[in-house]
Amino acid sequence: MLTGTVTSEEESWRSAQFASSAQGARHARHHAVRRMEEWGFPAASDASCTVALVVAELAANAVRHGRVPGHTFGLRLGLDITAGLVRVEVADAATTRKPPAAAPLSFPDGESGRGLLLVDALALWWGCVSRHPVGKTVWAEVPVTACRQ
Repeated sequence: MLTGTVTSEEESWRSAQFASSAQGARHARHHAVRRMEEWGFPAASDASCTVALVVAELAANAVRHGRVPGHTFGLRLGLDITAGLVRVEVADAATTRKPPAAAPLSFPDGESGRGLLLVDALALWWGCVSRHPVGKTVWAEVPVTACRQ
């Protein structure tokens, strides 16, 4: 779990809201890459690509399974330099649809269902918490021990 801090809350966390659509999920991924660059991780670095993939999967799930008409989804990114982690949080308004406690098994021929398997493979930890007054936040903590600029 995130334990260390950066010099200020403003520098260590960044939040944004996106339309609950495929375009919104794409914008969330681009936002994550830009934030990683601001933190010193080039767009083509392993750390940035890994965070972008985790954001893409969680945002796609928020759009596909957590969409509530008239509501956006939120993305929050936090850097913990001490622990070498980036925490990704994707919040949506759907209270009743929660991800399984563990990554689901996927059939090799299936066209979907692998997103949480990827998140499970790339993140040290991931989970889901209820959000008040409505919705949930799915989070993942991604190691970013690669060299920064």
